[in-house]
Amino acid sequence: MENFTLILVIMSIMLVTSGIAEKFKLPAPIILIVIGMMVGFLPSMPKLELSPEIVMLLFLPPLLYDAAFNISFKDFRTNFNTISSLAFGLVFITAAGIAVIARFMIPGMTWPLAFVLGAILSATDAIAAIGITKGLGLSHKTMTILEGESLINDASSLIAYRFAVAAVTGASFVWWQAGLDFLVVLAGGFLIGFVLSRLMSFAILFFKNNELVVISLTLLMPFTTYLVAEHFEVSGVIAVVVLGLNMSWLSKMKFPEALKNQSRNFWDVNIYLLNGLIFVLIGLQFPIVLREINSAHIWHYIAYALIITVVAFLIRLLRLYSQQLSLDRAFKGKRKVNEEALFDRKTALILSWSGMRGIVSLAIALGLPVRLDNGELFPMRNEIIFISIAVVLFSLLGQGLTLPWVLKRINKDENNIRQEINT
Repeated sequence: MENFTLILVIMSIMLVTSGIAEKFKLPAPIILIVIGMMVGFLPSMPKLELSPEIVMLLFLPPLLYDAAFNISFKDFRTNFNTISSLAFGLVFITAAGIAVIARFMIPGMTWPLAFVLGAILSATDAIAAIGITKGLGLSHKTMTILEGESLINDASSLIAYRFAVAAVTGASFVWWQAGLDFLVVLAGGFLIGFVLSRLMSFAILFFKNNELVVISLTLLMPFTTYLVAEHFEVSGVIAVVVLGLNMSWLSKMKFPEALKNQSRNFWDVNIYLLNGLIFVLIGLQFPIVLREINSAHIWHYIAYALIITVVAFLIRLLRLYSQQLSLDRAFKGKRKVNEEALFDRKTALILSWSGMRGIVSLAIALGLPVRLDNGELFPMRNEIIFISIAVVLFSLLGQGLTLPWVLKRINKDENNIRQEINT
């Protein structure tokens, strides 16, 4: 009963804070994180540890499904070159870059542990970015790339995380075998998502005149698809994304207009509540983890987190600039690159600044095993979790608070250039 009351209190705080933030045009995610941290530091606040299993099952499937459902498949396909380079290549490059920095910067950090930290922080969270950038006037292309990247990069980071944790436990690591396992996990997720989306299509078309049944099925299936995929040890993320994309097509082609509107309203409320709750929970976790760290080392680990945040940002910035140049060369060389897939340096900078870490990094950090298979404690577990949460907070608060200024500065420079051309 106490936990139930606590959840109701947190939900109430989230709703009131979100309403106030939106009324006064403030970035709601940032305010919610700060409020969560303040509540977490209250002496009377019970310890509310976030279960990674609950995060992965309660938050991830519906949020991924909704993002996949609402993204334009045509735009996704047009920008797939950039999306895939960020969701696959950049994830592994970032994991390796963070691992190298952590290995030589943090005392006691071995290579396997460094790669665990790198894998945890390798993927960005477009849920956070989109929540923070809402109302800032980002271009449709920028939003498509951010959303498309988030649909896939969680799968890459989770797979990299599994391999890294296995290395810590002493399992042998073979590159070709890891690559093959990666492809099997992705292909398996795609297959399960496709099969279950076909089954769901038949069920929805059979019950299409019963709006309550159809909407209930759309709520149930993301969770079911994720669990089935995870049961077979393939990517639940990819499976849910494939489900969402297929259901989006089915909705546009087959759903009556009344059902579309009712379903959209239902999902809007669910996603609003889940998004708000995520940011409050992120803020609440920081005081809990802070108490587990030796007070003499706190500022050292905060400094490490800040350096890692900057390194991850620079890696992303360089990768996006190189992607922009690569697409330009391919287009000028008359290779098969759609002109609509091109983007400028301004877009590259905005995409880099919007690359914030979020709930998935937090969940997989908290999901680190307490003990190894031999019964020994997982080395540096508290330190890795603390650094991960600090990086999430630095990226959300630092990049989130400065992003409006960056956009304003870019737009101001563009206006100045236009005035110079006109005169």
